[in-house]
Amino acid sequence: MRLSRPIALINCLIWMAALTHAQIHVLIIDGVNNHDWAAGTAGIRSILDEAGGFSVDVSTVTPEKFGQWNPDFAKYQVVVNNFNGGHTDKGIEWPKRVEKALEAYVNGGGGLVVYHAANNAFLHWAAYNDMIGLGWRDPDFGPGLAISEDGAIVTIPKGAGLKPGHPARGDFVVHVLNRHHPITRGLPDHWLQPMEQLTHGQHGPAQGLTILTYAHSPVSGKNEPMDWVRNYGNGRVYVTMLGHTWKNEPNPNLACPEFRRLLAQGIRWAATGK
Repeated sequence: MRLSRPIALINCLIWMAALTHAQIHVLIIDGVNNHDWAAGTAGIRSILDEAGGFSVDVSTVTPEKFGQWNPDFAKYQVVVNNFNGGHTDKGIEWPKRVEKALEAYVNGGGGLVVYHAANNAFLHWAAYNDMIGLGWRDPDFGPGLAISEDGAIVTIPKGAGLKPGHPARGDFVVHVLNRHHPITRGLPDHWLQPMEQLTHGQHGPAQGLTILTYAHSPVSGKNEPMDWVRNYGNGRVYVTMLGHTWKNEPNPNLACPEFRRLLAQGIRWAATGK
């Protein structure tokens, strides 16, 4: 039996409302970065639009706007940080009230995704260092992690290992270490990540981390973590070292289908745990 037009319209509106309600609400924060944050944010939005099921807002902020900046994290299921104010004592820091608000948000069950160079930021923000686990920090800041040839996690003691760095941007193979995590589900055992930055020498508290992927560094000679997660209070944190961007250059790494799936699933997991 055919539905009348009013009933069909009502059913359509109900379906559209249910679809909107089911969307994951994402906040991307950008505005300062030593990489092309605009290209990075555009890439993230493209990936989430392609994956479907996400509603995205962007908060672009610079120090001149900090006084009026009061992000309402509670409106979102996941915050994607694409902001890097630097890794030194002179690095740009968020207002303390925003730092405390993000800490409470993640601790209370929110999701945080730290995108590429954003793990360089906020050297003196203790909770942020705890949330990311590994960052662009000198060896004397804390231990590092590497992956042995048999897949075991190896701790590099505090004070040992290389300072953070990377070779020239280029192609390299990303290996999946943990195939049972929702973020890596459906990905191949390895893939070629094109024109990407292979960071080595990350240090930090290095506690509570589950390493998802790694790549072999020609500089350190070690298998370096590329993607990892951790629980923080009731919330979830996903860090990816992939997703490098430079201004006025093509970014074929953002078009890599494996990376696009990895990032979309990482944001979805941080938001929902699924």
